[in-house]
Amino acid sequence: MDKKMFCFQCEQTARCIGCTGNAGVCGKTADTAKLQDELTGALIGLARAYAGNEELGNADTHKLVKEALFATITNVNFDNQSLSRLKSRVQDERNRLVSNGSSYGSACEKSKDYDMNALWNAEEDIRSLKSLILFGIRGVAAYAYHAAVLGYESERVNTFFYKALAAIGMDNWGMEELLPIVMEVGEVNLVCMELLDQANTETYGTPVPVEVSLKVEKGPFIVISGHDLFDLKQLLEQTQGKGINIYTHGEMLPAHGYPELKKYKHLKGNFGTAWQNQQKEFDNLPAPILFTTNCLMPPKASYADRVFTTEVVAYPEMVHIGEDKDFTPVIAKALELGGYEEEQIRTGINGGEKVMTGFGHGTVLSVADKVIEAVKAGQIKHFYLIGGCDGARPGRNYYTELVKNTPEDSIVLTLACGKYRFNDLDLGTIGGLPRIMDMGQCNDAYSAIKVAVALAEAFGCTVNELPLSMILSWYEQKAVCILLTLLYLGVKNIRLGPTLPAFVSTNVLNFLVEKYQIAPISTIENDLNM
Repeated sequence: MDKKMFCFQCEQTARCIGCTGNAGVCGKTADTAKLQDELTGALIGLARAYAGNEELGNADTHKLVKEALFATITNVNFDNQSLSRLKSRVQDERNRLVSNGSSYGSACEKSKDYDMNALWNAEEDIRSLKSLILFGIRGVAAYAYHAAVLGYESERVNTFFYKALAAIGMDNWGMEELLPIVMEVGEVNLVCMELLDQANTETYGTPVPVEVSLKVEKGPFIVISGHDLFDLKQLLEQTQGKGINIYTHGEMLPAHGYPELKKYKHLKGNFGTAWQNQQKEFDNLPAPILFTTNCLMPPKASYADRVFTTEVVAYPEMVHIGEDKDFTPVIAKALELGGYEEEQIRTGINGGEKVMTGFGHGTVLSVADKVIEAVKAGQIKHFYLIGGCDGARPGRNYYTELVKNTPEDSIVLTLACGKYRFNDLDLGTIGGLPRIMDMGQCNDAYSAIKVAVALAEAFGCTVNELPLSMILSWYEQKAVCILLTLLYLGVKNIRLGPTLPAFVSTNVLNFLVEKYQIAPISTIENDLNM
């Protein structure tokens, strides 16, 4: 390819084809995109070295693979120095496996870094299937990484990364060999989401419904964004008694529902709306922002001096908090800036001053008898799962209007950051249950699956026979692995938007349509009728 870069892994990719210029739409430069490709090529080399030398792999090997895959997700790592160091670590680990392995000569040749141009220039359908595998395992790696931070590991998940990476490097494989691995990504992600659910609930308790204020009190405060609950817990402990309030942002909102986190009185509320509005909402913010995972956009000069990163997130010249989790610089910046002089009245995109969260499977299934009774009595006629990733592309107001137009005898289940389009709407209640139930982060798609399976069992039918419609929005790679999980489970008639992925070829799309009846969103009237 004669382009400066090639990347089409996210929903906002240029012209719905691919970013090929000096920088991607996400803000990463062509140099950064090249390093991410080289890092992925090094991972494929490591996976080849791992084959036959599995006994030499260890916990550090698995951790490195998860970290490196996670770093290549959209809006995570923009720092070339950080990516270069990570690539060197992957290459060093590959060399360790090869030099200590039983077949040094042949293994050394086979495990060289893979040239990712071979993938981007592959025949369209092969490129499509390999992209589904690659982008899918990047999402799985993010969830596995969060679980590992809390001490929860899965051998099934860890070993699959090597199998999937090796498959991407098989230039002589066709659809017959690749398609089963695409589906296996969904299977393994289900294991991974269950593992992360266990890690979160056993560490922080089962989420409970909670009302979260969107107002910001006067005085010093810190905004924490991303997905990592461990980072939030450390920040809450280190700021306790210091007169600093903590506000969640983006996918950190569901943290308010966990008993072990909500017990901190200075965890006050949620700041801002959707993640893609951060450059406007953080402009001249009198407080520091801590990014724990993806959803970082290139900071504007007006607030660049108050952005901090940790874990795999990195941006040039930003202060990075290392593994010691010493948030002293963030705390010092909060005290220095002082926060607002008076309480700030902030609202969601629809004008609401509060939102609710905490409707995970533990809560919903605890009132399953009420739900079933309401269905049998005709009070609840339909369930809608409307959620996924949010983004900046025009047309996403579709999801706001869709929720506004859902019938009054229906329940809207939601999760991930796509809910910011409508989670401040007041749709009332049915039988004492709120019509909008926020089930949590994107990984809490596991909660939606648990609830759907439980309802199907209660009514003696399959999930596809339930009065349940899934209308999903996607942006990045975690949405890919979740979609593959739903397909692995045989869920049909999913509506996906606002656009279909650029990396799905016509033939692969036709396969998904024929086997699973997956379809793009259309008009609100048509989709509600469907």
